[in-house]
Amino acid sequence: MDVMPLLLLVAGSAAVAAAARRTPIPAPLLLVAVGLVVSYLPGVPDYTLDPHIVLPLILPPLLHTAATDSSYLDLRAQLRPVALLSVGYVLFATFAVGWAAYLIVPDLPLTAALVLGAVVAPPDAVAATAVARRVGLPSRITTILQGESLVNDATAITAYRVALAAAVGEGATWAGGIGEFLVAAIGGIGIGLVLMVPIHWLRIHVKEALLQNTLSLLIPFVAYAVAEQVHASGVLAVVVVALWLGHRAWEVDFATRLQEEAVWKMVAFVLESAVFALIGLQLPVVLKGLGEYEGGRAAGYAIVIFLVVVVSRFVWVYPATFLPRIMSARIREREENPTWKGPFVIAWAGMRGVVSLAIAFSIPLTVHGGEDFPERNLILFLTFTTVIGTLVVQGVTLPPLIRVLKLPGRDVQAETLAEANAQAQASRAAESRLDELLSDERNALPPPLADRLRTVLERRRNAVWERLGQVNPVTGETVDDTYRRLSREMIGAERAVFVRLRDGRYIDDEMLRTLLRRLDLEEAAAFREAE
Repeated sequence: MDVMPLLLLVAGSAAVAAAARRTPIPAPLLLVAVGLVVSYLPGVPDYTLDPHIVLPLILPPLLHTAATDSSYLDLRAQLRPVALLSVGYVLFATFAVGWAAYLIVPDLPLTAALVLGAVVAPPDAVAATAVARRVGLPSRITTILQGESLVNDATAITAYRVALAAAVGEGATWAGGIGEFLVAAIGGIGIGLVLMVPIHWLRIHVKEALLQNTLSLLIPFVAYAVAEQVHASGVLAVVVVALWLGHRAWEVDFATRLQEEAVWKMVAFVLESAVFALIGLQLPVVLKGLGEYEGGRAAGYAIVIFLVVVVSRFVWVYPATFLPRIMSARIREREENPTWKGPFVIAWAGMRGVVSLAIAFSIPLTVHGGEDFPERNLILFLTFTTVIGTLVVQGVTLPPLIRVLKLPGRDVQAETLAEANAQAQASRAAESRLDELLSDERNALPPPLADRLRTVLERRRNAVWERLGQVNPVTGETVDDTYRRLSREMIGAERAVFVRLRDGRYIDDEMLRTLLRRLDLEEAAAFREAE
């Protein structure tokens, strides 16, 4: 097996993603654009998306990282809009896009058109999360978009399977489709509920660092595989387990949390970068075999399908936002009255991504009778153009749209004040506990060490309040920035001495690693205090 194409993909996409951080262009868009250009360079390998790799091997860890970074409590508070988008909208978009494709493409069977509808129906978890982080959406909108993108893949995959069964001649019925959807949804949630408790127990009780990280990396794949083995939704199983683990992460050893955070940040960065680059690299593949649809005809179909995808989301989002309020007095009493701006942003933020392409590439070449699958190459092309269109058009215009609408972003001052109050309450509890412990002769400490404990506690308590302080008029730094810089300078001076002593053979390399690790932990602690 030639691993060079894979290495080139990972290294190249990581380099482009890193470069994007120095530009105003969001990383997903730059990666897609570079992929489009690179796909036609001489000697570039064929990077055809394999659904047998993307769905079971790439989708689970991406869902896992997105779900663990989400808030179970926030998602529960927004359960109605999330459900209406992740289930209701996906089914609505499946039929809207499918019917439009059936009307405009000659000789395209309705069942095959519905396959296309299911393929392009779900907005992408990676795209939604990446754009939400970049543009700083209000927390409620971010929660809704993240929650939708976590669950909608399950709805779309089930709808795709039902439509595909009808298209290939398996005699699917409406009753059978509804039954399959219920089995997939209930089964996936059930398996997630069954797995989450023993997995969390293992996370708490496994102390070996290598085993902890191995378990952490295996969790999403195990949840997905177990659910898919019994024909349930692997997507929902992964999301349920990840939400629970994220909600109970405070029970895990601090060292485990630090290690997992570093590992998963790296995994997410590599996979997110690679999948967006892969989207752009699919252009030569989807253009092959268009035949009679090449040129302006295919472009016309692509524009129509793109417009239907965009418009159908607006058609669904506004009624789904306001009708429940009109019909329920309880909702009106419990929730603030939304303006038209929030739903507009939610409707415009429906970027599609690699999941749609992976599902499209899983369409079989033939139906049961041996004939070619109806217009399979055209469906691939329309999926690709819809993904590119939504990423480019909506991804590029979303940040200026938010600025024009003047949506209130996160109140940093209020959040810092809430953090400071929370830290003050925790510090009082810690100080009381310290006094209680020191009163026991078994915990006797020399006064300097006891004072050091109190000093550390006081520093942690004051750090957040200092963030609300004035900026240094000379350097332009906040107190936090100055503290962090001075701490790093001091640690850097110590590190240089340790290295010089090692080079002079006063200490060996093993002792150097021990001393450097101690400094690294201190530097990490100083950095986190100043965050």
